[in-house]
Amino acid sequence: SSMSTNVSAVSEFILVGFSQLAGLQGLLFSLFLTVYLLTVAGNLLIVALVSADAALQSPMYFFLRILSALEIGYTSVTVPLLLHHLLTGRRHIPRSGCALQMFFFLFFGATECCLLAAMAYDRYAAICEPLRYPLLLNRRVCLQLAGSAWACGAMVGLGHTSFIFSLPFCGPNAIPHFFCEIQPVLQLVCGDTSLNELQIILAAALIILCPFGLILSSYGRILAAILRNPSAAGRRKAFSTCSSHLIVVSLFYGTAIFIYIRPKASYDPATDPLLSLFYAVVTPILNPIIYSLRNTDVKAALKRIIQKMGSAEIR
Repeated sequence: SSMSTNVSAVSEFILVGFSQLAGLQGLLFSLFLTVYLLTVAGNLLIVALVSADAALQSPMYFFLRILSALEIGYTSVTVPLLLHHLLTGRRHIPRSGCALQMFFFLFFGATECCLLAAMAYDRYAAICEPLRYPLLLNRRVCLQLAGSAWACGAMVGLGHTSFIFSLPFCGPNAIPHFFCEIQPVLQLVCGDTSLNELQIILAAALIILCPFGLILSSYGRILAAILRNPSAAGRRKAFSTCSSHLIVVSLFYGTAIFIYIRPKASYDPATDPLLSLFYAVVTPILNPIIYSLRNTDVKAALKRIIQKMGSAEIR
């Protein structure tokens, strides 16, 4: 039948990306390259600092190190390929490459959703249960929380990717996006995809809204505790730690909720890739900036390293 030959015919996709901005390819390339290099450098610096500095060994930094490693993976799934496309103008991606990109993007993204919730729980325990904190977040609990986040990410990535790539593609192979994200790839599936969309929306609601709910309840309790705190200095310190987390969380979840939790028909190829830039490209560079520059311990650790380097050079 012509149908079956046609369906298996899509062996590669074309990522349309920002090709409509023909005159800006060079500018976009330089912009994304700069952001990418800064993201990788900033997050690597955090991983190195937390690993090397004895003062940064609390659960918060255990999670921060994983978050930074995640951000490097997460941004490396999309940006290098986008850079290659901007530079060469060739936008092809094989079907298997598209599936791999979707898997890793979902894997890192969903893991981060869960990890941000673990980090919120850590702040809740530290601020609201200071006496039980060493017990509530001992080494084993931290490892279990991190392990569950990775496992959850792997399940989401495998589930969605195998599910979407088992559907029939009809022939049009231009993806209206700069990477293989669920919504735009789903546009190219033949037939009625409303059931698939519903499953994706439900899964996204679970993986995005559950952690988000946990985070909001953690911060709600933290806020109540901060307001009860009689000392202004204590209030300020607790609030500055949490407000930096909340900025990252709102950006990451806000754009993700908007993109994932809605029907395929409302996908807009003109604006949606720009929104995706927020959680695919912008949040990963903000994390090291927000979590570190607003954090006195990390700044102190950085000073110590610079001083060590300085004294080593003098010798």
